[in-house]
Amino acid sequence: MFFILLLIFVLVPVIELNVLIEVASSIGSWTTVGLVLFTAVVGVSLVRSQGLSTLMSVQQKLARGEAPGQEIVEGMMLAAAGVLLLIPGFVTDFIGLILLTPFTRAPIAAFLYKRMQLRVVANGGFKAGFGGGQSPFGQSGPFAGQKPFDQQGNTFDGDFEHKKDRPRSHQIEHDNLDADLDKNQHQGKQATSKQDKNDNIIDVEPVKSKDDHKPS
Repeated sequence: MFFILLLIFVLVPVIELNVLIEVASSIGSWTTVGLVLFTAVVGVSLVRSQGLSTLMSVQQKLARGEAPGQEIVEGMMLAAAGVLLLIPGFVTDFIGLILLTPFTRAPIAAFLYKRMQLRVVANGGFKAGFGGGQSPFGQSGPFAGQKPFDQQGNTFDGDFEHKKDRPRSHQIEHDNLDADLDKNQHQGKQATSKQDKNDNIIDVEPVKSKDDHKPS
């Protein structure tokens, strides 16, 4: 890590300054300044367009239910390319263009993404300190030293109410009783209606004819 920081903050500025001096001595100082500004403007516009296309790729993969791992790496590379293109200099602009161009960015992003996957697999993924039957409160866990089940902590008093749910058998029996009651009520209504019809029937006696009253 120290060598990477040394390369970024010491060697790159020194190399960039020497390149600027050589270019300025060849084409002129004002031409060099204009060229640096031109590359910065063009680079920022390209970063914007490539960022939008990468965002669309991420949305398409999410819509298909796929993990946009490589696209996320490309987005990080585009951010780094934007920073490099804004820094005055030709070396940083060259590196930024490499990260910005799709023909070179995609293979680099795929390589970095595979390396990240291999590193995660080599480290056991998210299993370290948690999986494999280990406790997260163990020596290698993230909560090492804590005792969540220690009985010497503070005790809090409180009231609670326990509500018992009606058993399912009782519920079925109650539903059957309701069904029998409805059936009996319906049969009673039918019997009452039949009785009313019978009461409304008028008995008509047969009318005797005059011939029946004549003596034989």
